[in-house]
Amino acid sequence: MKKLLTTAVAVFALAGVVEAGCGKKQNDSGTLSSFDKGTKTLVVSVDGKEVTLTATKKTVAKDANGKKTDLDSLVGKKVKVTSEHKKVDSVEAS
Repeated sequence: MKKLLTTAVAVFALAGVVEAGCGKKQNDSGTLSSFDKGTKTLVVSVDGKEVTLTATKKTVAKDANGKKTDLDSLVGKKVKVTSEHKKVDSVEAS
């Protein structure tokens, strides 16, 4: 009985680790077409296609000099966006 209980706990623990996320980062380079502060949605034009992503509290925006800035100030500029599952980690002007 102890072995069965220990095995069940181990299986559930591993399932939680697997469910935590793949950790795969997506890098997109293009022009920041728009940013909506209300919905925190940004649209990036990448190779003629529009990619819609969502900013989070942890999203960091940097200008071409590497200084922190607002996403609004990057609209219309060439940017590199790093995201995971459509949630933006960082936006850097290039």
